[in-house]
Amino acid sequence: MAARRQRKKTRRQGYLAFARAINPRLQANEAWSWRITTPGILGHAVQTYGWSFIPKQVLPPLFANVIVGSLLYTTYLTTLSALHPPLASSPKRPSPPPPFTSTFTAGLLAGTLQSLLASPLDALHVRFKSGDMLSGRYSSTWHYAFHKTREIGVRGVFAGWSLRLLKDSLGCAVFFGSFEWVKAQGFYSFVGWWYAGARKTQRATRPVQDERNQSYDKVEKEVEVLRPHFALEPTFLLLAGMSASFAQALVQYPLALVQDRHYKRLESLDAIRSRNARSISKASPSVPKPRPLKATFRDYALAYHRTLRRCSAQAKKAGGWLRWGYGGFWWNTLRAMPSTSTGLIIFEVVRRRYAIGDEEVRIKIDGRDVLLV
Repeated sequence: MAARRQRKKTRRQGYLAFARAINPRLQANEAWSWRITTPGILGHAVQTYGWSFIPKQVLPPLFANVIVGSLLYTTYLTTLSALHPPLASSPKRPSPPPPFTSTFTAGLLAGTLQSLLASPLDALHVRFKSGDMLSGRYSSTWHYAFHKTREIGVRGVFAGWSLRLLKDSLGCAVFFGSFEWVKAQGFYSFVGWWYAGARKTQRATRPVQDERNQSYDKVEKEVEVLRPHFALEPTFLLLAGMSASFAQALVQYPLALVQDRHYKRLESLDAIRSRNARSISKASPSVPKPRPLKATFRDYALAYHRTLRRCSAQAKKAGGWLRWGYGGFWWNTLRAMPSTSTGLIIFEVVRRRYAIGDEEVRIKIDGRDVLLV
């Protein structure tokens, strides 16, 4: 139960972190009402601090999320087009569809690149304290990000990147792999099985090559055309989004818990180094003694070891790694599934809407044509 409460707290942080911290209803754990929804929380923050609260506290992390998401999907589509050439010529519905190995690899590379950009954001996010904003130490999120980046440096910004790399690369790989497989292979397999006895035909005109003069003449030919129900493909698109969300959560959920513990340990290391630096500066202000790079890396390496020991102890206390790592898994996954599925559906609709070419799409199943509209 404690892991579940901690996971809910972690997931709620983001562009509403400060707005939630200053909301008295959330701090008092009041029963659900519209006042603790996103519009209600933002409304209270604007009422308290004015409209400048939006550009100062909300837009910076929101823009960061948009940039990271755009990088992820752009990298995925570009990589998948290189791995599966039919996608470049027919981006709407490539035939044959990309295999699972291609989508898995494209997602793996996209997740790797995303981790490089998201790791500094995580470093800033985990060190964020609402009290610093309330006390006036930072005037805005922009000010906090600039000051904190200078304080912890490049090594601090990318500390813990290995865990982020593992979580993002594997999570995105199974995310896109599951989505594309259910959407394409799953859909085509179901259509072939469901319409195995269909015998709907129509008159169609197709070009047939004349072997003697290599010209094309139009001749009428009776062909078998299957027209799936218009709601069938959107249904599989929704199932694909749900499957991708579940598969990603299955990989990322326990890793996110370990990552959260590790970032807290890194935050403690930052505080210790900061106190030591102030002590040295007071003792000999004219002779600054920067910490050796080797010692810093040794501290980060020990942090991984200590994080693993702490997680192992908590898992043992909870009754095993599975029970500890997946505590609250179903509830949190079901809560996140609608938004994730909606995002994937929008992604697919936009990809088809702005794809080049509007040719009629037909796929072959057991010698018959399946017309996709």
